[in-house]
Amino acid sequence: MLERSELADNALQALHDEGYDAPFNTQSLNADTLIFTRGREGLSLAGDWNFCVDLLDTGLRQKWFTMLPEAPEDRVEPWDYDPYMGETVPVPSCWQMQKEKWYFFEGSAWYTRPLMHDAGAGRRQILRIGAAQYDCKVFLNGEFLGNHYGGSTPFCVELTEALKPGQNWLMLCVNNTRTLDRVPMRNTDWFNYGGVYREVTLYDLPQTIIRDLFVRLAGSKIRVSAVVDGDVAQARVAIPELGVDIAVPLIDGKGDVSLDATPELWSPETPKLYDVVFTAGEDQVQDRVGFRSISREGTEILLNGTPIFLRGISVHEDDETLGKVTSDTDIRRRFAHAKALGCNYLRLAHYPHHERAAEIADEMGLMLWEEIPVYWAIDFANPATRRDAENQLRELIRRDRNRASVIIWSVGNENPDTDARLDFMRGLADIAKAEDPTRLTSAACLVNHAKLKIEDRLADHIDVIGLNEYYGWYEENFEELAEIGRNSSPDRPVVISETGADGDNTPQGPARGLFSLSYQDEVYKKQIATLRDLDYVKGMSPWILYDFRVERRQGIFQRGWNRKGLIAADKETKKPAFHTLAAYYAERAQQDQRAAAGAKKGQT
Repeated sequence: MLERSELADNALQALHDEGYDAPFNTQSLNADTLIFTRGREGLSLAGDWNFCVDLLDTGLRQKWFTMLPEAPEDRVEPWDYDPYMGETVPVPSCWQMQKEKWYFFEGSAWYTRPLMHDAGAGRRQILRIGAAQYDCKVFLNGEFLGNHYGGSTPFCVELTEALKPGQNWLMLCVNNTRTLDRVPMRNTDWFNYGGVYREVTLYDLPQTIIRDLFVRLAGSKIRVSAVVDGDVAQARVAIPELGVDIAVPLIDGKGDVSLDATPELWSPETPKLYDVVFTAGEDQVQDRVGFRSISREGTEILLNGTPIFLRGISVHEDDETLGKVTSDTDIRRRFAHAKALGCNYLRLAHYPHHERAAEIADEMGLMLWEEIPVYWAIDFANPATRRDAENQLRELIRRDRNRASVIIWSVGNENPDTDARLDFMRGLADIAKAEDPTRLTSAACLVNHAKLKIEDRLADHIDVIGLNEYYGWYEENFEELAEIGRNSSPDRPVVISETGADGDNTPQGPARGLFSLSYQDEVYKKQIATLRDLDYVKGMSPWILYDFRVERRQGIFQRGWNRKGLIAADKETKKPAFHTLAAYYAERAQQDQRAAAGAKKGQT
């Protein structure tokens, strides 16, 4: 197909050119091109898109994106791919969940749909893609508009100049191949879904655009920072419930003001939110924002100045039927189960979850640890890998830094303590503080098993030490956990970011021993008894709420699933360990309430 076509510019040569991909890997769609979209009305592009898998990247080699609609009977050459008719998939979705033949597919896939355009002159058309796994190249009417790296963060692309009146054709080339220089790289411990699996929305905006808005509590004042793309000298911010409505001067498109106000502070017990309206020229955005402080003092984590213990659970985005696609219903079920467990906190592992998770957590009063997938053996010495990680972190923070529920930015998980890794991770922690100095930073750090001691050079550069330990499962000698506690004297809080054991509740599961429900429950009982006495441990988020799909686990009791969930993959069946942890969290909550009441009484 197209081997002699003018479209392909000598396609026979392109078949042998392994640099075909380079012109399209610009990473030009990134944190700096994001547009703040909360409170905006957009046109959803959900629905069926034409679809074709392309394992050999023939589409980029032959420039499929330049093909024009043509009736099959009028074609003078055979087409290997038809962007305009044939197989379809819904957007959003993961292609693995659509057909069995795509279950383990890794490579490129093409999405195409028509796009009608009749907007008035002087308007700007911004396309926002909530997430596409992992590399997404955007084409409109045959023109390449940019590409984005990162499978879990949103990106925006301006369509204005490439649009024409009437019908247009939008094409996305999405590639989920795991490579050695990506974030994460090839070896991970969750399923590598592919596709456009979050919402795609088109926004019709005025010439002046509010690009970014950051609203937070800074000391005793509310601080508002904004970036405006357009020729205006002044904006306005209003928080009606607090009686705030003031001008915000803009210098080179940037505005920053501090407001004297006394908001009711957000907390899990009182998750108070305020409407914030920001206007610049003809553009306006709105957000619902909670105001609170989060800090550390010694080994304490302080919420609004009061010590807290993080009663948590780790969670993945994964569903038996939908894969990585989620919804408000799914998120609210997840959070309801966390509440039933007695949680005030969740670790969203190991990548940015859907932005609705943090918005709903704001409403429900749950604190969140959010992280990027700097996971296991990242290529820390590679500048391209670093660029990818830094951009994903910036995109996550700029997306969610108005969310009161988010208290921790995590920059990585279980990485070897090398010089290159230290420089890489320390740089990420610095970026997190530069983008958002109001939250804590963390990472899942390392234990020196020879010394039986928490020992990781990164710990000096983050606020909270995350510790993944699996005594009773991957580490056999449970007594070592207590020994680590005696040998370690951290100068900052430690959160047990992972611990647990598999429990297979299916009919194939064993009655006793490893993978039995009774063994999983016993591990939790031992963990609780040991951790209860470690006063520097200020929280835990065991692994994990639900069983989840993963390629690398194919044992007789796993069968393609990680079975460490306290609830089975059906998201209904609670295992005995669920109730064991819930009992401990109920006990811990009562202790914290008594301590808070005592502190309050002492102040009066």
